[in-house]
Amino acid sequence: MSKILIIEDEVSIADLEKDYLELSGFKVEVENSGDVGLKRAMNEEFDLIILDLMLPNVDGFEICKKVRETKNTPIIMVSAKKDDIDKIRGLGLGADDYMTKPFSPSELVARVKAHMSRYERLIGSNSQENEIIEIRGIKIDKTARRVYVNEEEKTFTTKEFDLLTFLAQNPNHVFTKEELFNKIWDMESIGDIATVTVHIKKIREKIEYNTAKPQYIETIWGVGYRFKV
Repeated sequence: MSKILIIEDEVSIADLEKDYLELSGFKVEVENSGDVGLKRAMNEEFDLIILDLMLPNVDGFEICKKVRETKNTPIIMVSAKKDDIDKIRGLGLGADDYMTKPFSPSELVARVKAHMSRYERLIGSNSQENEIIEIRGIKIDKTARRVYVNEEEKTFTTKEFDLLTFLAQNPNHVFTKEELFNKIWDMESIGDIATVTVHIKKIREKIEYNTAKPQYIETIWGVGYRFKV
């Protein structure tokens, strides 16, 4: 359940906002003073903050500024002041939205949902980091399909990359040439398992310091190959 912090000194308004948001399925916490609200906003995790501009002890501008120094939590600033300069200042400090009192509680709920949906999409896209395999100086970026050996990028063909990645993902497992051929080439080169040997040789030339004494892809005579960790 998404958690919202309301920092609002007018108790009746805060209670009304809380009621409507809870009816919409949100968990809501309320603070009526700026200093306590700021402390909670900084030390706890909330999915969105509804922030009044005029607060005792610490005003909304200062709270917004402090929160934005370390967090990207969506902030909806609310105020009875209709001056554009306050709206501009609030948005300039990092608020995501600015609502002027009085406003419809249903409009607040709609804006809360819109900002949280947008933030969740943003977090989702940012969290999709490249999938990386790193083993003793070899870095395989599966997402970008790039290979680095001791931080130097090496060029691999599609099948070379697929074969290296498969072996690296299954370290210390011995695969026969037939297994590797079926896994990587499928029906592309029917019957020619010598293709595996050729590709292993090419991969070794790119990742091994000494191809005569491979440190990574080891030949298991009479069986096949394994990626040694």
